[in-house]
Amino acid sequence: MANRIEKDTMGTVEVPEGAYYGAQTQRAINNFPISGLKPHRALVRATIRIKKCAAQANMTTGRLDRELGEAIVKAADEALSGVLTDQFVVDPFQAGAGTSHNMNVNEVLANRANEILGGKLGEYGRVNANDHVNMAQSTNDVFPTAMRLAALELAQELDGELRHLSEALSRKGMEFDHILKSGRTHLQDAVPIRLGQEFSAWGIAVENNRAGIERAFPGLRELGIGGTAVGTGLNAEEAFIDLIVEGLARETGEELTRGESLVERMQNMDPFVALSSSVKGAAVNVIKLANDLRLLSSGPRTGLAEINLPAMQPGSSIMPGKVNPVLPEVTNMVCFQVMGCDLTVSLAAQAGQLELNVMMPVIAFNTLFSMEIFKNCLRQLTTLCITGISANEERCRSYLDQSVGLATVLAPSIGYAAAAEVAKESAKTGNSIRQVILERGILTEEELEEVLSPYPLTTPGVHGKE
Repeated sequence: MANRIEKDTMGTVEVPEGAYYGAQTQRAINNFPISGLKPHRALVRATIRIKKCAAQANMTTGRLDRELGEAIVKAADEALSGVLTDQFVVDPFQAGAGTSHNMNVNEVLANRANEILGGKLGEYGRVNANDHVNMAQSTNDVFPTAMRLAALELAQELDGELRHLSEALSRKGMEFDHILKSGRTHLQDAVPIRLGQEFSAWGIAVENNRAGIERAFPGLRELGIGGTAVGTGLNAEEAFIDLIVEGLARETGEELTRGESLVERMQNMDPFVALSSSVKGAAVNVIKLANDLRLLSSGPRTGLAEINLPAMQPGSSIMPGKVNPVLPEVTNMVCFQVMGCDLTVSLAAQAGQLELNVMMPVIAFNTLFSMEIFKNCLRQLTTLCITGISANEERCRSYLDQSVGLATVLAPSIGYAAAAEVAKESAKTGNSIRQVILERGILTEEELEEVLSPYPLTTPGVHGKE
């Protein structure tokens, strides 16, 4: 591939001839071949929107020539449509604060704007990446603002998938509400519970996690754009600050506000700590859900097998007919990764010094990456697993009849000690609690069926006591 020669403040650099990025982006490509990854799509979009709204604000204040500004806006709109996606190439693990990412976007938009005005790539004859695309801005206020906008976008997508999961679990809760089964505590027999109650409780837990994530939104909506280098607003007019915030609100549809202190908005990463922590909390509950699904579906002959998960693929290269719970398994893996991302965000957030946190790129990567994989995983778990779960009612009833937890039902009527004797005899003889109850004449068959009525037995009250 042929190259062109570009010049920046450090000298000359060879850049691929057809590239829309320039010298500073190329230096970052050369310096940071770390992960082989590209910047997250949401972070790129957010940064482009900032450049578009900055150009519009600068034209309104009269600082930016309208012809140049309109070319930048047109280039930004093209980039937002996906035309220049392959030109945003800086590795997420890069120089501190995100300068390379910011300059990548500045250079791409400057080159395209010059091209729109009749110029050639790499010449910057009319539109300059620093002087025009980056006007009234600094990486130090652009990058954290882009992080906030991108995080809001991904968090709302995640919120939707959590809602779908919660709704699917709630529907299964209603479907299975009539099925009485043995509860388990310490992985040992416990008092009866309805299978529907287990599913409904999982749905409520997920819904509570949704609310926790949404509580992080207000902090993300408070922007520090216009603070420029250290939050003091040097080289950015007051009017520009208000205009760009208003423009971003229109562009994103978010209720964005100017930060009470632009200095504080630049120094602290606490909105991302709050968001990441809430996402981790959701992952913890989803791990519990996935593990419970694996337990309840274990078998099919030598496990619990109280529910059936949809069969998705062969489970073994050597054991014919084996089918594994692949969706809960991948869910666990993703949730473990989410938890690891949260630790990285916490460590990076406390690593800021004075007026800037230079660890923003790794905070951005882990925050966005964790939400991306989590939402994608939840979508698959909901659509390919939860919605297709069926119940083995006979297996649930069989376990319930054998469960020593049934003795607890008798305690209000015959006392704890006598009920314990029933439980011990069941454990010693292998006979079910039902059999022991009937053999001892504690209850008749009709009375026992009434005692084991699913709803009175699994709702508050002292069951079986007049």
